[in-house]
Amino acid sequence: MEISASLVKDLREKTGAGMMDCKKALTETSGDFDKAIDYLRKKGIASASKKAGRTAKDGLVFSYIHGEGKVGVLLEINCETDFVARTDLFKLMVKDISMHIAAAAPTWVNPEEVPAETITKEKEIFIAQMQSQNKPAAVLEKIAEGKINKFYEENCLMKQSFVKDPNKKIEDIVKESIAALGENMVVRRFARFVLGEGING
Repeated sequence: MEISASLVKDLREKTGAGMMDCKKALTETSGDFDKAIDYLRKKGIASASKKAGRTAKDGLVFSYIHGEGKVGVLLEINCETDFVARTDLFKLMVKDISMHIAAAAPTWVNPEEVPAETITKEKEIFIAQMQSQNKPAAVLEKIAEGKINKFYEENCLMKQSFVKDPNKKIEDIVKESIAALGENMVVRRFARFVLGEGING
């Protein structure tokens, strides 16, 4: 099947992938644009995971102010080189994630950052809530694990559904940028400020 140059160009603009990768994706999927995007995402995410071990020391500290100064976010995302940190795609990702933090108010970046005592307490609460259902301990434990995963999805930035596209998680957004730009990227830390928060009286 003949793949038109304009279709390849459109796919490249949509995904940020290289021309040859886009042409191959369209060939493999018989010219189906959406399937070609999925193909590139799967391929890109696989290659992104290979880059995850590389050190990311460059990047940006980005400030985002929302709601006429009512909410502010400071976000640090690292990449490997200053060259990538200056690209429009990297800056757009950083801005999108900052906007997401302003809207979704995560508490931690990753599940690994959640204190063990917080997880223990949450598990105890879940199990106490379900004990009246007379389920076996093993079943309660399994349900509690599912609840903890839900807790991560609600409170950890990387596991949250992206506010602009709920079909993707923030970790997917980062992986897609890694695949497109060819460098490891790490969301290092963030701070979210809400006007008047913590003021008593």
